[in-house]
Amino acid sequence: MKINISSQHVNPEASLQEFITKKLSKLTHFDENLSEVEVVLDLEKGRVPNFDSKVIKVKVFGRNGDYFAEKKASSFEEATLQVIDALKKQILRAKERRH
Repeated sequence: MKINISSQHVNPEASLQEFITKKLSKLTHFDENLSEVEVVLDLEKGRVPNFDSKVIKVKVFGRNGDYFAEKKASSFEEATLQVIDALKKQILRAKERRH
């Protein structure tokens, strides 16, 4: 599965990119027909000074359908875990519908 990570308004460290890649690659356990993942990292300015929400948008392309999730959190790692949970639910729900 090919994973493309891009960012807006933020320069992600290599360790963050490795974390995201490692976690997203586990989605193939739920559907082995996933081919590509597009990840966009962004910062959303908060109303509270010095507090920016970390936003992650993930689109997963597969032979059985495409999936999308977007989550905001105080860290990219937390947002990544939340978005993976949402995608996992979508993939499992679609798998149940097919069978």
